[in-house]
Amino acid sequence: MTTAASLVLNREKIKNILFDIVALAFIYFVPTISHYLSVPLYLIEPMRLMLVLAMVHTNKRNAYIIAFTLPVFSLLMSGHPVAIKAAIMTMELVFNVWLFYTLSKKWQNTFAVMLVSILLSKIAYYILKFGLISFAVFNTELISTPIYLQLITSVVFSAYLFFLFKRKATKS
Repeated sequence: MTTAASLVLNREKIKNILFDIVALAFIYFVPTISHYLSVPLYLIEPMRLMLVLAMVHTNKRNAYIIAFTLPVFSLLMSGHPVAIKAAIMTMELVFNVWLFYTLSKKWQNTFAVMLVSILLSKIAYYILKFGLISFAVFNTELISTPIYLQLITSVVFSAYLFFLFKRKATKS
């Protein structure tokens, strides 16, 4: 019995490690892919995309690992985002994970859980960013990605989760 349990744990760990490698590689190559495709992929929020995929396809612990590491990894590999923005992005993504798992214990609607967790984490991000800009700690524009695109990606990510879990429920 112990051997079977350790095999399952090992499979899950391997799956998480592979996911993390793919997520880091994707974030690493986003600038290059954007350049070759002449499409600004940052507009689809690649870090949040990887985070949502981590929350859906791995586990809570791994989602937190992704939330903590992607902005820092991107900063170290490409110099973007700048350190202050990487810090507030990290806080936003970690808050997103916390909200998602907290709300999912209380609500049954996975679409609403994901959408609200994304939107509330974005609001927190913009409050932090506004504060840093107001105190002249951070010299940038408040909104760099148009709000309508952020809303579209939030709805798409939430719909993905909703339809994925709906499909899993109908298969059971």
